[in-house]
Amino acid sequence: MLPAVRRIFNRLPEPLRFLINKHRELIRFAVVGGTTFLIDNGVWYALKLTVLQDKVVTAKAIAVLVAVISSYVLSREWSFHTRGGRERHHEAALFFVVSGIGIGVNLAPLYVSRHMIDLHSEVADFISGSVIGMLLATAVKFWAMRKFVFPEADARPSVRRLRVVAEEGEREVA
Repeated sequence: MLPAVRRIFNRLPEPLRFLINKHRELIRFAVVGGTTFLIDNGVWYALKLTVLQDKVVTAKAIAVLVAVISSYVLSREWSFHTRGGRERHHEAALFFVVSGIGIGVNLAPLYVSRHMIDLHSEVADFISGSVIGMLLATAVKFWAMRKFVFPEADARPSVRRLRVVAEEGEREVA
């Protein structure tokens, strides 16, 4: 933890520190989700307001794919950095299978809104595609990531220690 973050964390009431520690993986997953939410919507709106104006669902699918690739890197290296238990190629394959399921879950509310209920407004697109779809997909993905993709807790060290050799002797640093 960065020193400034640690100082802020230490000032929090003990019950809140306990909850943050207990749910830090979920909190990190949520931060990654927020980051990929911004990536997803940035790409989606860039596409649907330019080259894919008549293909809103296609634009959303492309945006979600870009966000999924970002999510894999962030999830593996930060959210689930201590979890593992699989060879990297199996882990990556499972991640993308789970994410593919997440894409389907994410697109379903937008598809229903556009093609079954026949809503064609920015508000309806945002609520169905970015709020409802993203929340449903996030819940499914968090469960599946822990269950299938990164199944073993503490499979990788949480902090990589470097051995520093200095004039005064050898020591470990985080």
